[in-house]
Amino acid sequence: MVLLDLGLPDVDGVTLCRSIRAASDVAIIVVSARGEIDDRILGLHAGADDYLVKPYDVGELVARVHAVRRRRGDPVGVGGTGSEVFTVGDVRVDLARHEVTVAGSVVALSRKEFQVLALVVAAGGAVCTRERILAEIWGRTWSGANRTLDVHVATLRTKLGRSDLLETVRGVGYRLGTPGSGR
Repeated sequence: MVLLDLGLPDVDGVTLCRSIRAASDVAIIVVSARGEIDDRILGLHAGADDYLVKPYDVGELVARVHAVRRRRGDPVGVGGTGSEVFTVGDVRVDLARHEVTVAGSVVALSRKEFQVLALVVAAGGAVCTRERILAEIWGRTWSGANRTLDVHVATLRTKLGRSDLLETVRGVGYRLGTPGSGR
């Protein structure tokens, strides 16, 4: 999924949208301060799947991301209709069954804990920023959001018994670690 602002400093956003569409079938949502109807039509004709005018509510952005993914037949959200199973070491995350096992034993997780784990595992080693996790899992942010996320990650590490599975990237977010690496 590409979130594309049309007001880029070095290149015209519409031109970039056309270039992305010519090279890839990736989903594109334009997020721009250009709110005139002509701008929206131009963005959609350039290949965008949706168009959202700034300022926008994060909850609306998340809903539009899910809607675009649904229309494209992609698994919607974390723990949605996807039937993927991710295995990292002896940890197995089954999105369709909403189940996590460690060394063959089922680990009971809350819905939010499962969603955080599934999001990080599905990213396959790419960093999941705090902002992304909060937007996709909670749909909003608030004054205690970062602490809430920290507590969920700490609880996950404890329940899984794999403190190195969720690696902290200081000041950014979390990524998938390598169990047994000692990190």
